[in-house]
Amino acid sequence: MSTDEFDYELPEDLIAQTPLKKRSSSKLLILNKNTGEIIHKHFNNIIDYLKKGDVLVLNNTKVIPARLIGKKVDTQASIELLLLNALENNIWKCLSKPFKRLHVGTKIEFGSNMLIAEVLEKLEEGIVIVKFIYEGIFLEVLEKLGKIPLPPYIHEKLEDNNRYQTVYAKNLGSAAAPTAGLHFTEELLTKIKEKGVIITNVTLHVGLGTFRPVEVSDVKKHKMHSEYFEMSTKTAEILNHAQDKGQRIIAVGTTSTRTLETIIHKYQKFKSCKGYTDIFIYPGFKFQAIDGLITNFHLPKSTLIILVSAFSSKDYILKAYQEAINNKYRFFSFGDAMFITDNLGDD
Repeated sequence: MSTDEFDYELPEDLIAQTPLKKRSSSKLLILNKNTGEIIHKHFNNIIDYLKKGDVLVLNNTKVIPARLIGKKVDTQASIELLLLNALENNIWKCLSKPFKRLHVGTKIEFGSNMLIAEVLEKLEEGIVIVKFIYEGIFLEVLEKLGKIPLPPYIHEKLEDNNRYQTVYAKNLGSAAAPTAGLHFTEELLTKIKEKGVIITNVTLHVGLGTFRPVEVSDVKKHKMHSEYFEMSTKTAEILNHAQDKGQRIIAVGTTSTRTLETIIHKYQKFKSCKGYTDIFIYPGFKFQAIDGLITNFHLPKSTLIILVSAFSSKDYILKAYQEAINNKYRFFSFGDAMFITDNLGDD
């Protein structure tokens, strides 16, 4: 299976640079995953395609100000770190730039020695393991020194950092937002609950995979970086009950999808657990957890477009993407959404 099969041409002016004033006013393309049928709506119409008894699964991770810009203590050369995963005792896996300037033992200062990072290990692809030295509470220090790490295709300044957080963001730890959730407002979520839809949460802290394209020609040879996830006992009970009763489970985003499929493939049911997942979902994958998927429009040849192609089909997804381009949808993190389902009825 060639990575080039998941390529498409996107006009640059369709890459959304800023969020819309109202989250739920974005466009919504609804795709029947089995037939390829397409309906065009707006995101606040999603309620018409959800049914009483459906379970909507949100990823409640919260983006941390994970981008740090500092200087090497010895040479004052500029260094940038992007925090990816907390390991233990103030030790973090980070993406570094420029990687070649760093060596084991290198110290980097941020904010006039308010925070020091010491390189413990150099890995591959720009990744380093560092130990942070500071006084006080790490997240409070990070709030003062760090920046929200917007994706590299966004060139406009973000006026309000909260617009790169979901309204239900809770658990700090992500290097990027679970962007499918950015379309929901508290008002819309309330209306969805009032319709009888059950809303529950998982956590997956979005890491390096979001920033990495698939660079191998054979899709199956791509290696995902691991990301931390957790599921509560309450959520596991809700999801197991839903499957027993034949209720639909609808994942909001590829991150929720990967969490749910990781757990059910490991335990054959939903279970309260936490850990790391490097699951890579590509065509041929047997979905056991989800019945529907709300997602954004993803980069060409990315693991994300490959995942949604696995849930529907490559041909239907690429056709839907072309339809979105023809209708001037906005793409990527601040862009519009699609709902992939097997039922386009509005009951």
